[in-house]
Amino acid sequence: MVETGDTPVAGAAAAGDPRNMRAAQPQAEVEVTMFYEVEVPEIKPGTKGWSAALVVLNPAESRRLLAKATVALPEVRHAYEHGTIIIGRGITNAYVTEELLGVRIEPKAGQTVGMVCHGITTGNSGAPPCPHHVIRRGKAVEGADSKVEILSFGPEDVFIKGANAIDPEGNAGIFTSSLVGGTIGMVWPVVTPRGSHLIMPVGLEKLIPSVVEAAKHTGLYYYKYSMGLPARLTPVVLGKVLTEIQALAVLAGVRATHIGSGGVGGSEGAVVLTIEGEESNVERAFELVKAVKQEPQVTVPETLYVKSAAEHGYDPRRQLATLGGR
Repeated sequence: MVETGDTPVAGAAAAGDPRNMRAAQPQAEVEVTMFYEVEVPEIKPGTKGWSAALVVLNPAESRRLLAKATVALPEVRHAYEHGTIIIGRGITNAYVTEELLGVRIEPKAGQTVGMVCHGITTGNSGAPPCPHHVIRRGKAVEGADSKVEILSFGPEDVFIKGANAIDPEGNAGIFTSSLVGGTIGMVWPVVTPRGSHLIMPVGLEKLIPSVVEAAKHTGLYYYKYSMGLPARLTPVVLGKVLTEIQALAVLAGVRATHIGSGGVGGSEGAVVLTIEGEESNVERAFELVKAVKQEPQVTVPETLYVKSAAEHGYDPRRQLATLGGR
């Protein structure tokens, strides 16, 4: 996002914006991050017409909210009607597929490859429950191969990809266990020079201090022990990152502030937000959050490359070998 002078951009000046995790430093007049740019109406707290609400989103609820916002983006709507959209494999992208195509996907985690579940990093060896991942001019392309379809991408086409981490500048990080670079290794060299849209819906539960710094301490052959598949955290810049903050701005025109995280009793990984703005917009945002409450927890497939790190002696290379060189 960009904030210049008094022009507000969603979450840019809020204390709970991810960028404010770092110690206060002198700021340049123009600050650039990779978060999706959204302008929201300016209204000061306490003035007539201003309102605020506190909301809590569990991870599955956040994913549903992010999916609704993703399909509402003008870039996505334009590509849906006039161009091509490729939805990368991912759990949040299972929700995006549901919202875009009006289908139901179960198990949700079956739509991804890599995941963190059962206390380890692992991957799904099975086929995705929904094979439709390429949409051209409003219709799913049967039997499409994204490796082929992406070669025809232009500047108005869209690739949607989730992530495992985001930082205060909106840099995204993706765990890569594949020896050939995984999805991002296919996507990045194509969408970047062509100026295609890389839309990245990522929940604030994945917020870390610095993607670049974290990446320095990862790698397929970096570890002596590993609770699951070893991975490199691959930094991704220039993607348009969409968190709950941007999602609420897109869908309801409110400013959201991330004020807390975590919980128990099913709220592990939850994010707590303050939403502020014009009263009618806050009402709309609150109703939207209420509508995604009680979203069922993510379901997980049985087809996992690594089911127990202990069975492999926590040996990274033994676990990596389960991928068969992929």
